[in-house]
Amino acid sequence: MERTASLRAWLGGLLPAEQWQLEPASADASFRRYFRVRLAARGESRIVMDAPPAQEDCKPFIQVAALLRQAGLNAPEVLAQDLEQGFLLLTDLGITTYLAALQQDDASADALFRDATDALVAWQLASRPGVLPPYDAALLRRELDLFPDWYLARHLGLTLAPAQRQELERVFATIIASNLAQPAVYVHRDYMPRNLILSQPNPGILDFQDAVYGPISYDVASLVRDAFISWEEERALDWVVRYWDKARRAGLPVGADFGDFYRDLEWTGLQRHLKVLGIFARINYRDGKPGYVEDTPRFVRYARAVAGSYNALAPLAHLFDEIEKRQATQGTTFP
Repeated sequence: MERTASLRAWLGGLLPAEQWQLEPASADASFRRYFRVRLAARGESRIVMDAPPAQEDCKPFIQVAALLRQAGLNAPEVLAQDLEQGFLLLTDLGITTYLAALQQDDASADALFRDATDALVAWQLASRPGVLPPYDAALLRRELDLFPDWYLARHLGLTLAPAQRQELERVFATIIASNLAQPAVYVHRDYMPRNLILSQPNPGILDFQDAVYGPISYDVASLVRDAFISWEEERALDWVVRYWDKARRAGLPVGADFGDFYRDLEWTGLQRHLKVLGIFARINYRDGKPGYVEDTPRFVRYARAVAGSYNALAPLAHLFDEIEKRQATQGTTFP
């Protein structure tokens, strides 16, 4: 309540002569909140971000928004800022996400994914080293550790035996090496239908503040292996092929062999799947947001499919098999 009052006071200073209404726009898995500001006289709206400075830093959002716009992409323009309080006033890209549109009717999926991959290629072509933080071994490892710490231990109540832990360590090292071996570009890091908006030009791009410089296949994996909607393998594969062809023709370093690129994408996606399993569990138990953990079975399916396809990942596939057997024996999921 106190932050909302401060936010209203800040907006009142920016819009002293206007009639406006404040309404919830969206929330995400972080501490950020978003509100839509309706400007009655103009028939327009703005978005205001509330990012508590103790938990969130607005500066990366401002930096990456500028990079996206410089690349010719449709990201919010920062109209006003108060970094001390953690408030940003932004242009409003629209109200319909790709996710909402696809959940209502997936007939437009091919056209929407075409626009999304066009935008992704433009974003990657704008890449320059030394601008965004590197997606390095330390960060990749911190993310992977969320899987044993929060998903296995906290969510499933599972303590790994020393041999299991050793095998998991070897799998993690292999995944990290695969990620680091790929050509590096700008990585949105959550390039998925929930963060893409139906707009002109399409898509509007949101939730990009965690962008890094890392594996070229990462954002493609995020797009086709989504947290909240799944696709048949044949359809997802077609989208990946179309991205790869566009990227090659644009001069991006994706390599001439699609099979090699697809393997890279699967391994990059696996790192993300394991990370998200941990994040969704952490959001539930640490932050009191239970809605996300309901989507963990989707990521288990993603991870199991990849782990079961490569000999080097067999220990991870065996671990998921053991978890499933234990769950079947108990007749329920772990507490």
